[in-house]
Order: sequence, then C-alpha cells, then structure tokens
Amino acid sequence: MNKRIEFCPDGEQETVGFFVVEETRIAGVSYLLVTESEEDEAEAYILKDLSSDGENEARYVFVEDDNELEAVSRVFAELLEDVDLEL
Repeated sequence: MNKRIEFCPDGEQETVGFFVVEETRIAGVSYLLVTESEEDEAEAYILKDLSSDGENEARYVFVEDDNELEAVSRVFAELLEDVDLEL
C-alpha cells in the first residue's frame, strides 16, 4: 500500500508525514499502520480514526491504550505475515 498521508497532531501547527503500510477496520473503527519512512527498520505506529460518519476529514490519533494496541497489532501482524511488527 505505502501511500503517504499528512497528519497534524492535536495542538500542533505543523503536519507530520507517514507512509500507510496497511489499514483495517475492527468493530466499526478504522485503524492505520503507518511508518515515518519506507525503510525496512522504520518505527511503526497505529493510528485510530475518531471521526464521525459524515465528517469530511478523518481525525486520527495514536493508539496509546496497551490492550487496544496489542489487539490491533495482532490483527496487523496477521494481515502482514511477512513483516515483523515491533510497536
């Protein structure tokens, strides 16, 4: 997949670019697995879409809850069998 998106963290003025590695939907919530670069050893993050139906733009936040992060990372690991995920 690896399309590039721009993300503006809450309270920040400047955007940060990420490459989307994979996306999934769990229990009606969209998640993105992203990296800061396309390098093999790049740091990975999981973003969660908090936008409501009908909003023009998605509102993604970093997943910080350990239980949610573990569960979603397992789903991404299954989707990307050939990738070793360390979040």
